[in-house]
Amino acid sequence: MSERYLAGWHVVLAALEEGKSKPLEIFLIAGRQDERSRRVQTLAQQQQIPVQHLARSDLDLKVPGLRHQGVLARVAQDDASSANEEDLLDREAEKDDVVLVLDGVQDPHNLGACLRTAEAAGVKAVVIPRDRAASLTPVARKASAGASERLPLIAVTNLARSLRRMKELGYWLTGLAGDAEETIYDVDLTGPLVLVLGAEGEGMRRLTRDTCDRVVKIPMASSAESLNVSVATGVALFEALRQRRRVRGKL
Repeated sequence: MSERYLAGWHVVLAALEEGKSKPLEIFLIAGRQDERSRRVQTLAQQQQIPVQHLARSDLDLKVPGLRHQGVLARVAQDDASSANEEDLLDREAEKDDVVLVLDGVQDPHNLGACLRTAEAAGVKAVVIPRDRAASLTPVARKASAGASERLPLIAVTNLARSLRRMKELGYWLTGLAGDAEETIYDVDLTGPLVLVLGAEGEGMRRLTRDTCDRVVKIPMASSAESLNVSVATGVALFEALRQRRRVRGKL
């Protein structure tokens, strides 16, 4: 069984409190006795997970180049996805379901940031291609601030086929592209929604775009070129959330 590490307080605490896989071992920087450190040790003890106290240099060697903040969790290596494709594609869409699709996002920091935003907006799941896209690396997990341990991330082999299946299940597919005619404020984003964003710089692939029911844009000032994909994700998801709250009479 191969292994990997989770790094950072948010991620490790999320794995201990409500993660999908139980850590095998916890590593804490020696001498730290603040509230978060005590919380990690208490949770580990309750779950009978061994805890080691190591010097910072020893922690650095376990995850070279990654800022671990003084805490690591060793966990079993899983697949690139944290959920099965069937978990999403075998169930009819419900009226408030929102699924985020990231078509080829390359930067793990962006992937993690999108997961963090998606969780905050109440997204049901995030879908990514299995190939030629960032996966759930330690960097992505850390950038997600714990969302990666709670929000289903589904890596699919054929994204266009999965999108067509989501159409059959009742989702309305809305892609974001800077050259679209309509804006996110012109369209109805309530009901079962799949929001599709493309890769940094290149945007959605042609087949992905062609599979969408509609393509919209975020209106920009004339001097601005585009938004970072994680920022665009936040703008679009929270516009969808605003519309849903208005329909329910909460805004």
